[in-house]
Amino acid sequence: MEINPYIEKAKKGDQSAFTYLLDHYWNEVYGFMLKRTENETDAEDITIETFSKAFDKIATYNPEFQFNTWLIAIAKNVHIDLLRKKKSTHFVEITDEEDQQAYNVADTTPSIEDALITEQNLSRLLRFIKELKPHYQEVIQLRYFQEMSYQEIADQLGEPLSNVKIKLLRAKKLLAEIIESKP
Repeated sequence: MEINPYIEKAKKGDQSAFTYLLDHYWNEVYGFMLKRTENETDAEDITIETFSKAFDKIATYNPEFQFNTWLIAIAKNVHIDLLRKKKSTHFVEITDEEDQQAYNVADTTPSIEDALITEQNLSRLLRFIKELKPHYQEVIQLRYFQEMSYQEIADQLGEPLSNVKIKLLRAKKLLAEIIESKP
């Protein structure tokens, strides 16, 4: 399967290309980090941060290397940073300017997952949402029920905008999978 067209589209800010790359490589990066951390929450957080950083820096990706190798290298660095942060004192505030620069994903374009989610009646949808992990429930709730913008969600959660976008992409995909699996 040729992945380069998706990378090129992602470099131009195409949201569907970002979604494809996220879907295509999520399990590989997550599985790698789960083996390394032996902790689902850490592995998921590292994977979200990995895709956030990768999409922020996709213009710097060198096609001479495999895309999954590049993602795994980013994941290793994110993991090392996480370990350093855990060891650092509580008085040191670590900020990364690049974390604050989110990739540009359109807020308004409804995806396939958005359409599927919208078609559900409310009580049924709420049951499906409860099947998601709490942090995914939270971003779905803030986005669709409180109708917050990505930036408002990022401000409320105290997370970089790019992380919020990745979490929402992942939450919508998981919710769509739950909806499709239920009669």
